Amino acid sequence: MKTFLTAKWQNIIMANYEIEPDILLPYLPKGVELDYFHGKTYVSLVGFLFKESSIFNIPIPFMGTFEEVNLRFYVVRKVGKELRRGVVFINETVPNKIVAWVANKLYKEHYIAIPTKHQWIFTNDKKEITYQWKVKSKWNSISVLAYDSKQKMEINSMEEFIFEHYFGYTKINPKQSIEYKINHPRWEINPIQNYQINCDFSAFYGANFNVLNKTKPNKVMLAEGSAISVDWKRICF
Repeated sequence: MKTFLTAKWQNIIMANYEIEPDILLPYLPKGVELDYFHGKTYVSLVGFLFKESSIFNIPIPFMGTFEEVNLRFYVVRKVGKELRRGVVFINETVPNKIVAWVANKLYKEHYIAIPTKHQWIFTNDKKEITYQWKVKSKWNSISVLAYDSKQKMEINSMEEFIFEHYFGYTKINPKQSIEYKINHPRWEINPIQNYQINCDFSAFYGANFNVLNKTKPNKVMLAEGSAISVDWKRICF
């Protein structure tokens, strides 16, 4: 039983904000360290479509395709001579309570279920990708207008730093953490022409992230995405 989840992740928007390390430290799992890009730490607001999901190779009926929005930051774990680069999720949002319950139960993640929706508009050589999520009575959103052409990520670029993290880490308690592996090929990206973000970070993610309400993202990216898999094996440390 090697693979827990398979799916397709498509049109992945990443809005990346520089943030003070002290804000992230309370969320940092034991045994990992903050990952830095040119001496700075980042948090990403992420929106994408989770499509054709299967658990243990069994398709999820009626609920296999849905939007996910998350807030995440970047860490490393040293295992012998290996440096494992991963992400920690502050929060993950999906529209279905059962999907959220399964993820929280098996991987101790921080999923919640609230209304979500998306819109994709393709015209000539461009595409407009929008994800929305409803907090109480207010719709939040993240949207990009991008060129449909594909580009490879440059070595040592910010795109590579943001996308090339293949482990997930979860803080169970102050003394225990969980590691799991996410598998996918190196993604191609679509050049961004414009973006729009309407997110009340403090209302949804807590007062610690109020600073993001007053901050412009350093860079907004769009990745094509691909088929992905999440290993069943979880390491507690």
